This record gives sequence, structure tokens and C-alpha cells, in this order.
Amino acid sequence: MKPSALVCATAALAALASFAPARAQGGPAQNPAPPRPPAARAEDRASAEAVARGRKQFGQTCAFCHGQDATGGRGPDLIRSVLVRHDRNGDLIGPVVTGGRADRGMPAFPFSASQIADLAAYLHAQIALFDLHVRAPGGYANDIPASRLATGSAAAGKAFFYGAGGCSKCHSPTGDLAGIAKKYDPQDLETRFLYPSGAPVTATVTLPSGARMSGILLLNDEDYVSIRSTQDGWYHSWPRRDLKSVEVHDPLAAHRELLIHKYTNADMHNIFTYLETLK
Repeated sequence: MKPSALVCATAALAALASFAPARAQGGPAQNPAPPRPPAARAEDRASAEAVARGRKQFGQTCAFCHGQDATGGRGPDLIRSVLVRHDRNGDLIGPVVTGGRADRGMPAFPFSASQIADLAAYLHAQIALFDLHVRAPGGYANDIPASRLATGSAAAGKAFFYGAGGCSKCHSPTGDLAGIAKKYDPQDLETRFLYPSGAPVTATVTLPSGARMSGILLLNDEDYVSIRSTQDGWYHSWPRRDLKSVEVHDPLAAHRELLIHKYTNADMHNIFTYLETLK
């Protein structure tokens, strides 16, 4: 079923649902379902239009490598891509599309923010359609066993961990990762190593006087820098031009660099398969 067909089917079901069932002889009246407010209907239309634009854009620029339905071809399967599935409105898709991945033969596409948003809308619609089929009775269960995910090479994953990935600079299978495969179920473990969280980005600013202040980074753009100070607990903000320097420390920068610029699909499967051996 194509996305347009799914939209039509959804609209048809919604139309049927708006009719109240016939009142039984002598039975109580049943109120019809309230119509959707105009704002909600407008939002649905806007979403469907974004998907349609994204489908056209995808067909023109992406389908040759990723397949007409985004399930892969010369390029990787985007429906099962962990990056695409964790994307929110193009925040992860955008950097890959506009930056390209020259080392893997993917050129950079100078798409606008609205074009990225349309592509993301289309891909997420495709994912929803795919999941509708595979989660139906007879499809695989929500709790996917490790055997379905650990399809890579543990040896290759270990080599990447200690080599090109640089993972061993911060992590140790006998330290913070000891027994990690017992602590988390397979899907949670996969998400945690690809999208770690909990470590805030901090910054140290140097004021014109030479005084320094450190804290959790709240804003860092071309005009302003804001932190919540670890010294006094207060919110502080400065025009960037008034600061001597800004030093940013992002504990998860290496993970983001791997995800956006370095990981191949094979790398991710290999690393996960290796992590599954740490019991």
C-alpha cells in the first residue's frame, strides 16, 4: 500500500466513524462522534502534503540508491535505519543529506530546511506503513530477540571498538561496560550505544576582565552564549562579542561524530554484536 492509499484508507475509516449507528427501536439515542476541529483537519492536510512533496523529492534524488520504497538498493535500507528512526523533523537526517558521505559515495545535497522536513515526513510515513505490516498478527513481536539484531561479526565489532571507532578511549569491557548485555534488553542496548544520554554539555566562558565562569550550556549561537552556572546556580547570558572565549565540552561529541559521519550499517551491527558478548 502506498502512503497516498493509506491516507485515503484512513480518511475513509474516519468518515465511516462519523456516522452514528442506527437507533434501536425504543432504545436510547446515540450521539454521533464529534467532527474533528478545522485546525486538526488543516494539520492533517499539511502533513499529507509534506509527505507527498517528500515522496517526490525522494524519488528524484534518493530512490536510485535507496530504492523507491526506501528499503535499500545500492545504498542502505532507510526504513530499518536506526538513525532515521530516531530522527525528529530532520534533525539527524538533515546533516547527513546536506553534508553527504563522500567516503561511501553519497554526494551532498543542498536542500533547504523545508525540503529536509518534507523528506523526513515521507520517510517517517514509510516507516509507519512498514511497521503497520510487520507488527500485525503474524509479524515479529515487539520484544525483538538479540538473535535478530546481533547479525554482525563480534570480532569485527571488537576491532572497531579498539581501532577506528576509538571507543576504548572512554569505555572498557571490563569497566563501565562489564556485563552490559545483562543489564539491558537488546533493543535498549542498541539505542543506548547509538544515542547515549544523561551527560550535559558544559561550557567555560572567559569574561573581558579575565574572570572565568563554568556551567551547563543552555545556548550557544552566533550571537549569544548562556549557561546555568555551577558556581552560583544562576542563569547567565552574554553577547558573544563581549566574551574573550568560550570553551565547550560535550562528553557525547564522539558518539554524534560516529553516528553522523563514520558509522556504516555494518559497523553498527558489528558493534552491537560485540556488545552482546559482554555478559
